[in-house]
Amino acid sequence: MKNLKIYFFITVFMMIGFSCSEDLLDVDNPNTPTVDQAWKTELDAEMGLNAAYNMFYKPSTWTRWIYFRYDLSSDEGHSTSPWGELADWTRFRYFNYNFWDGNNWHWRDFYKAIFRANQVLAYVPSITFADAAKKDRILAQARFIRALYYFQIALLWEDAVIVTEPSEPDDEPEQRTEAEIWALVEEDLNWAKDKLPDQWDDANVGRATKGAAKALLARAYAQQKKYPQAKAELDWLVTGDGKQYYGLVADYRDNFTHTNENNIESVFEIQFSDRNKGNDGDNLSASMGFQRTQFFAPGGIGWQDGKARAWLITEYKKELTKDGKYDRRLLTNIFYRQAYKDFPDAANNDTLVYNRKWDVGAWANETFIKKYSTYYYRDREDYHAPNNFRFIRYADVLLLYAEALNETGQTAAAYQYVNMVRERPSTNLQKLEVAYPAIGNDPVLFKKRLQMERSLELCFEAVRWMDLKRWGLLTTQAGLDELRSRDVDFDNFTLGKHHRLPIPQIEVDNNTKLDQNQPY
Repeated sequence: MKNLKIYFFITVFMMIGFSCSEDLLDVDNPNTPTVDQAWKTELDAEMGLNAAYNMFYKPSTWTRWIYFRYDLSSDEGHSTSPWGELADWTRFRYFNYNFWDGNNWHWRDFYKAIFRANQVLAYVPSITFADAAKKDRILAQARFIRALYYFQIALLWEDAVIVTEPSEPDDEPEQRTEAEIWALVEEDLNWAKDKLPDQWDDANVGRATKGAAKALLARAYAQQKKYPQAKAELDWLVTGDGKQYYGLVADYRDNFTHTNENNIESVFEIQFSDRNKGNDGDNLSASMGFQRTQFFAPGGIGWQDGKARAWLITEYKKELTKDGKYDRRLLTNIFYRQAYKDFPDAANNDTLVYNRKWDVGAWANETFIKKYSTYYYRDREDYHAPNNFRFIRYADVLLLYAEALNETGQTAAAYQYVNMVRERPSTNLQKLEVAYPAIGNDPVLFKKRLQMERSLELCFEAVRWMDLKRWGLLTTQAGLDELRSRDVDFDNFTLGKHHRLPIPQIEVDNNTKLDQNQPY
């Protein structure tokens, strides 16, 4: 009887199975809509845009590896990582053009972010919005994000591909010149800047604003030596209507902690959080933490893969403050052995290393990157630091404005904007003309000093490589000699080659219209 019952139920289930309509088995997954199913509503547009913003939270972009390209490859930092290939990619030893963490991952995810922005730009125009201005704001943010990533592509590889429509796996986009990529960056940001709000409400803080678009556009112009155009964009932030939204915080350190984020000095800020401690995937539990700190912290606290160059300490000490002390930006930016002697009046958690005395045996006389670390409230790092990354600070805007003025024959007018940075209450340095009277109105001397001012203010903020390229230090023998005097890794640097990365070889192999950057 038992066996007969079993056979009976098997027969019934088989009959049901054969009699079911195949349509009932064709069920859509609401979590993975197709293009035809999505892009119908305002909510779809918002979700698509958020997916583009989400690319900031990938190891290849602003959570981890980008700082190896911009900070550690520059003369401000270096790597002693036991992972030899990782360290070699900060020393211009590119033996494997397919090194995932130093090259391929950047290329893939930059274009993945561009793909997501392109989807917004392709599909949102056909969606009906109750408020047309809201649609424009969504499209403007997508253009800002696309421009931001093409900026990095122009900076790192120069010649690359341009994709402005949602792509397919078998597409073979043509190779385009660096000039064409900059032209697209300009086009996107010029379209976006006046459609973005001056500010967002609290629920949307962190989204691109008019000031962010203008500042990024000014950077793009400056990289191409278009200084009059760069100044024109920065006018709005420095002397125009946008001036009301920006300023300098009194305490320099407040720009790098999680306790005073999105302050008046923030022009564009990537919003990190330690609430999700998941992985790096595209899911609801994915990490949104800042991972750089884990890789730069001293051994026993982090991985110490990235370190500061000691010449910065020497430069900070060359000039005392108005009250005869050392520049406190040094204490904020670098862990070093003698900090407690140089800053005897500082709080313990500033002169100690994550509440520890200097480990002479393990750390010797190393100099570690302190900026953005979480030493001020915990004892060690992890992959989920909550500190927002200040992608563009107002101090950067002021110094770039001074550079644009100097480059357009207005050296005397440029001093005041450098002085605003130097005289920040926590920095408290003399005016530039008092400290360096020999500069006068000589634009060459002013430019040289401004280069050091930018480093002392902005070191380890992923702008140094951009600056070195703009100033010609990576493309002239005199510039290379200067860099070699500060950083022995530049002994490996070859003029005409290492100012840009090789294109990932797998991309060249898979695209018949793409050639490897020469002379790689």
